[in-house]
Parts: sequence; C-alpha cells; structure tokens
Amino acid sequence: QVQLVESGGGLVQAGGSLRLSCAASGRTFSTRAMGWFRQAPGKEREFVAAISWSDSNTYYADSVKGRFTISRDNAKNTVYLQMNSLKPEDTAVYYCAARWPGASTRESEYKDWGQGTQVTVST
Repeated sequence: QVQLVESGGGLVQAGGSLRLSCAASGRTFSTRAMGWFRQAPGKEREFVAAISWSDSNTYYADSVKGRFTISRDNAKNTVYLQMNSLKPEDTAVYYCAARWPGASTRESEYKDWGQGTQVTVST
C-alpha cells in the first residue's frame, strides 16, 4: 500500500499556473503507475493525467492536453502535475492515485488515493 499526500493547490487567476505535488510513502512507489483526477462541485470525479512507473508513458484528458504536464521523480517518491493556462473550469479538488502495474485512465482501477488539494481558478 502507498500513502499519498497532495500539496500545491490554491487560488489563481485564469491564465495562471500551479504545480501540484503528490508525495508518496512506501518502498513500492517506483513500481506504481500514478494518476491525477479531479472533482468539481456537483460533478463526478474525472481523469486528468496518468504516468507509467517508468515515466515513459503519459496520458491526458482531452480537456487538459497541451496545458497540463504530469511527471515523476522516483528518487523523491513524488509525482507532479504542472498546470498552465488555467481556466475557471479547471476549478476542482485534485487527487493523486496509485495503481499497479500500468497506468490507467479509469478511476476504479486505482487502489490508493490521497486526500485531495483544492484548486480554484478565478476569472
């Protein structure tokens, strides 16, 4: 099992940037695929981005492609989500999640979840 803690959320104006971090504990982090999901008020949680354990494969939701970048540093047990050109519709609680073995866009396939970090984009 992997324990996950997100940070880096906050309030930003439209067009701005934020970088979310997800720190993981546990020796198996480097073998886990990692994903970012988000949940806006009144909506279901949705996939944002995912990265394989080896960092060689990344996946993005169409809504964030070209604006968000997922990366990981296995030496630091951390996965990042760089968010640029933020829009008000990006406002949500962002969660990181871990699964084994490969990356997935499906929420149900992730076993371990963080508590989430709030991102608010103002107009």
